Amino acid sequence: MPVVVLDPELTEQILADRESSPGGRRREEVWDGVTFIMPDADTEHHDIAIFFIWVFRSVFNPDHGDRVQGSTNVTDRLRGWRKNYRNPDVCLFRAGNPAEDRGTHWYGGPDFALEIVSPDDRSRDKLDFYAGVGTREVLILDRDPWRMELYQVSRGKMRLRGTGAVGGGVVTSTVTPFTFQLVRSRPRPKIKITHSESGQEWVG
Repeated sequence: MPVVVLDPELTEQILADRESSPGGRRREEVWDGVTFIMPDADTEHHDIAIFFIWVFRSVFNPDHGDRVQGSTNVTDRLRGWRKNYRNPDVCLFRAGNPAEDRGTHWYGGPDFALEIVSPDDRSRDKLDFYAGVGTREVLILDRDPWRMELYQVSRGKMRLRGTGAVGGGVVTSTVTPFTFQLVRSRPRPKIKITHSESGQEWVG
């Protein structure tokens, strides 16, 4: 259940407690100065993110300037980045992307971002931000019910370009050489990623 804390002293205490807790802050974003503490990712969430990272790193070579990263900070601010940033689950920065790696964060958006939906998170509310920082594609993966939505930027807005449910619907990326599909499996559906040029498939 979401809770809004308007007491500045209590807010400072909550953030200080999170900072000092084992592992430090987790799944936290700041939207125009407002801190959003996201639900902690479960093991399934981590498994899916790692699967995407593994597949993408199998294809995109850092020696050629491509960067594949897990959860990382993305901002639109040259200064004071901690006042406005988002944290996608997986990012692909292709060679030639103008975003700047500032060590703690990226100033500018990735070419491709993955958002794995957790209960009560606000993945779709980030789409305008992603478009504003130059992200070209966002794949949103819902897990209740299982569904994929692929958004691509057009005329400055993220627009829905493809959907896929379990057992049907192939989503085709224009930023990567991949298609994405949900296939029936137990205990959960699997994601099938197909390399559209070679035909190689990964399922995880």
